[in-house]
Amino acid sequence: MSLDPGCAAPRQTLTVLEARRTILDAVAPVGGHECVALRASLGRPLARDVIAPCNVPAHDNSAMDGYAVRAEDLAADGEVSLQVVGTAYAGRGFSGIVGRGQAVRIMTGGVMPMGADSVVVQEVVRVDGERITVPGGLRRGQNVRRAGEDLAEGGVAIPRGKRMGPAELGLAASLGLAEVAVTRRLRVAFFSTGDELASIGRPLAPGEVYDSNRYTLHGALARLGCELIDMGVVPDRPDELEAAFLTAAGSADVVLTTGGVSVGEADFIRDLMQRLGEVGFWKIDIKPGRPMAFGRIGKAWMFGLPGNPVAVMVTFYQFVQDALLKLSGVDPLPERPLMPAVCVAPVRKLAGRCEFLRGRLFAEDGVWKVKPASAQGSGVLRSLSEANCFIVIDETRGDVTAGETVPVQLFEGLI
Repeated sequence: MSLDPGCAAPRQTLTVLEARRTILDAVAPVGGHECVALRASLGRPLARDVIAPCNVPAHDNSAMDGYAVRAEDLAADGEVSLQVVGTAYAGRGFSGIVGRGQAVRIMTGGVMPMGADSVVVQEVVRVDGERITVPGGLRRGQNVRRAGEDLAEGGVAIPRGKRMGPAELGLAASLGLAEVAVTRRLRVAFFSTGDELASIGRPLAPGEVYDSNRYTLHGALARLGCELIDMGVVPDRPDELEAAFLTAAGSADVVLTTGGVSVGEADFIRDLMQRLGEVGFWKIDIKPGRPMAFGRIGKAWMFGLPGNPVAVMVTFYQFVQDALLKLSGVDPLPERPLMPAVCVAPVRKLAGRCEFLRGRLFAEDGVWKVKPASAQGSGVLRSLSEANCFIVIDETRGDVTAGETVPVQLFEGLI
């Protein structure tokens, strides 16, 4: 594995795209699968294609409430009178044959009777006892859903690598499948480092802060369906840190840490990571979240994120989440589209770094607008809770004036 982003000469920093590409090029699905009950597959990637064992729909059926008729009995223009000889319901069809000059009352989803090839909707029909009058102009096959129109027997219904969502659950159920093969859950060990961190549930000592990062990561990882190994807070002591790294790498596919990767922090943490595995310490042209570590310790992938709470979330969602999805077998990875919005307040920014500002997207007079959060510090976690998007200002751009258009990345579907 190479941690070199492919530059011709050594770089002091990586762009966001270079860092993301290097990570995604390095990782590959961990492999392994299990068969689970259909409902238990929600959110899990498929380990193999789901093949349709039958046509869906299984029979030609009516797409509308109306009357099943023979197109040859109808006129191109002008009305025709037909005799109604029965009714076809969804799940209970008409057992006879539609003959010349006849029609069958049919409900949506009802199997097309033998002899009929078209359905005329009830709204255009005049009913007089057991006879109906049908206007001209009906096309052969109109309002009929053909067998296999949705899925043909033997075709791929849901491709390998797709995460099972509500639509996929329904689709698999429509095929009569009680279980599907999904990839095994990715095992992720995570811990925070720092002597200043305190666990929740007890008063803070002077100089301490509560460890919020593990709870942020717990939520993010749980939503991805990972198997979690929470190793708590590890103090800045070489022996305890080495034991934590070795335990995590020996039991998980991925090791995720927060703190200890910035210049000026305990140097032995960086030395320890490099001694135990192949770990690169990157400076990324991003704010917040400039320092980050990535590599391997043993057979486990390792991500070392900054210690500041907002920087943890930004780097997780911009670099780590898609890597975890790829390791889990998701293919293709989900798109992360940016949408334009009018920035309603000025933003001070120096060119050279891609900034992810917290913002609140809203609609006003039919125009999408975004308001940056008033507090953008990397330790201000409340601003993320109150925001619904990132305002993404790339490396080439400087200050933004009120009224300019900026790209935003919605939290919905991301966080």
